[in-house]
Amino acid sequence: MKKMAIILVIIVALFVLLGVFTNMKKEEKTKGNPYGKDKLKSATVDQLDDPNYQNLILPEELEQDLQDNKEVTVYFYSPSNSISQKTTPVVAPLAEKLGIDLVQYNLLEFEQGWSDYGIKKEPTIVHYKNGQEQERIVGFNKEETFEKWFEDHDIN
Repeated sequence: MKKMAIILVIIVALFVLLGVFTNMKKEEKTKGNPYGKDKLKSATVDQLDDPNYQNLILPEELEQDLQDNKEVTVYFYSPSNSISQKTTPVVAPLAEKLGIDLVQYNLLEFEQGWSDYGIKKEPTIVHYKNGQEQERIVGFNKEETFEKWFEDHDIN
């Protein structure tokens, strides 16, 4: 009985240590993150090094671009959404191939984007011109559909 208790204590201690080390590693990874936040959601941390998620825009930057009447195309997504996870590997390389500056707005980290930009479903790509929304495309689509949408709306 005594051996069983000792083994149980050792197992619990190992799980606690594993949790502590995992948490420390995530905290280390979030230092100096491009979101400018002290704490990030786990799904966001997992994408920090992913090359498909490197053209981020912060809420203040997007608001300033719209106030300055800049032309901007925004990909509203959530790292925890399975449709976004399926869509990003299609649109990020496509935008790069077409020379489109497709900025990425993380709705998981900046939830105000849902109401501020009328986002109903993720992912959503919205093209703004002169500070006003021109067009949007919602959800997952084939690469050809996204390419046609970019071309039809003269997005570059």
